[in-house]
Amino acid sequence: MKVDQTREAVTMKVAEKRRWKILLVAGATMALVAGMASTVPSVYAGGTIKADDDHWISIGMGIRSSFNAQQDAAPNGTDYTNSFNINNARIYINGQVHKYIKFTFNTECFNCSVNAGGAGFASNSNIGLIDAIGKIEYNQFVNFWVGRTLVPTERGELNGPFYHPTFDGFRTPFFSSDDSGNIGAGTNGAGSFGRDNGVVFFGRVDPGFGHLQYVGGVFTGLQSSAGGVNQGSSLLYVGRFTWNLLGDEFSHENPGYYTAGTYYGGYGDLLAIAIGGQHQKNGTGTIVNASDHNGLVTDLLFEKVLPDKGVFTVNAEYKYMDTQSVAAYTDGNVCFCQFNGNSAYGTVLYLFPNKIGWGQFQPYGRFTTISPSNSAYRDEFEGGVNYIISGFNARMSFYYRYGDIETKGFVGPGVFAPTAAGAEVSSFHVALQMQY
Repeated sequence: MKVDQTREAVTMKVAEKRRWKILLVAGATMALVAGMASTVPSVYAGGTIKADDDHWISIGMGIRSSFNAQQDAAPNGTDYTNSFNINNARIYINGQVHKYIKFTFNTECFNCSVNAGGAGFASNSNIGLIDAIGKIEYNQFVNFWVGRTLVPTERGELNGPFYHPTFDGFRTPFFSSDDSGNIGAGTNGAGSFGRDNGVVFFGRVDPGFGHLQYVGGVFTGLQSSAGGVNQGSSLLYVGRFTWNLLGDEFSHENPGYYTAGTYYGGYGDLLAIAIGGQHQKNGTGTIVNASDHNGLVTDLLFEKVLPDKGVFTVNAEYKYMDTQSVAAYTDGNVCFCQFNGNSAYGTVLYLFPNKIGWGQFQPYGRFTTISPSNSAYRDEFEGGVNYIISGFNARMSFYYRYGDIETKGFVGPGVFAPTAAGAEVSSFHVALQMQY
């Protein structure tokens, strides 16, 4: 009799656990679907299940896809390319387990672009880890993030692909955490998708004339196996200060020290001026011609809500990188060769106040210039229009480019070698972004 009662009790517990799992999955799905049905734009996304204010979990997703046609880039060398790409496909999971303790776990579809690695979609694509962050967020002054997260130096990286004011915001040379395909793997691995493993300290103060945010971090940075440049396993040190002279963008929905390239006027007038830097001993070059990796960036976000409720936005950045010598390209050893020189861009946008159909039109123009120390100069003009349906959660982009950044290259090994060459070409793009 006792045995039967025990079995019955165990069976009831298993059934109860199954019911809770089913309810959890169903609740997450309903929260996601209900959130996607909403037309209210939000800065950061996710459908949330709450036990109370200190215990909750959210699930979200993000997809970016595009059609691209570039002059003279077809295999025959004379026709336009015609390709549909999956630029990003992400799953977001965030949660809180204590009043001061949170976590983030995000995934990405790696090699999902149609021509990634010379192969088509599904031949070498996979879903993998992009963020794994443990967060201790105590107050506005003292906070720590530990794990794999964005390296905090420039606004462009902290926007991520989903929160740029334009669809493709990455047109200047990358720092090491976005210039490598691996995190501490192979001969030279320095990070991936702007992320690295490390710890970040951040906070903000309100001195009475603006709002100052400070961020500092220590990361793995470039790590080398035998034959690589960083044989001493030195670490990467980074820092960033942002002065908000009008409104305070960090008192709203931005997670931690992350940013956005526009807020579509939702936070009122903004003027944010920032400076950031990076340093890693023996962080670039070859084992024979090793150099320190040094980077300095200053960027600006200005947003003005006009009397007619239209929104005028300016994004600008200047970046200086001091990396390997020209000798590293030719000494015969494996080189983690980065950009060395100056780059800058400026973007001007205007969001019309009135809706037409589902959303609002936002025309823009952008100019990018790249001046390497040991390679050919390159620049690019871009003009286009965004159709804003639900903030960053749903928007379409139509844009045109003319320049030689794509043909000469702006990221990857060897693109800033002394032999780099390429013609100025036109390209046309149509893109769609959806997330919650």
